[in-house]
Amino acid sequence: MANTETALKEALTSIEGATGVALVDYTSGMALGTMGGSKSFDLNVAAAGNTDVIRAKMRTMEHLGLKAEIEDILITLSDQYHLIRLLKGRGGNGLFLYLVLDAGRANLAMARHQLKRIEEDLEV
Repeated sequence: MANTETALKEALTSIEGATGVALVDYTSGMALGTMGGSKSFDLNVAAAGNTDVIRAKMRTMEHLGLKAEIEDILITLSDQYHLIRLLKGRGGNGLFLYLVLDAGRANLAMARHQLKRIEEDLEV
């Protein structure tokens, strides 16, 4: 089992192209931990903004009567991928991992696979 800091460090160092990662509470919009980012990319601001993405998707699913669970949400920009993975189990309800990837260096399929593995090992 990995704690938050260990999980964030593993995501940032083991996922090819990762430039930032955060563990976020989408009920409050607060980042519980961040690693990476830059002066021009504030992970706390991005984390708070992405809570709106999750809330909107959950509302839409409710209106449509969909019973499935969100595994992850992918946002593609011209030079970045933003991967949002909702946590399941072990106290992860209401939390998500947010990963920012350099699109030129990242292997998206591998990033999704590795982020799922990190999520499974995370103890919150």
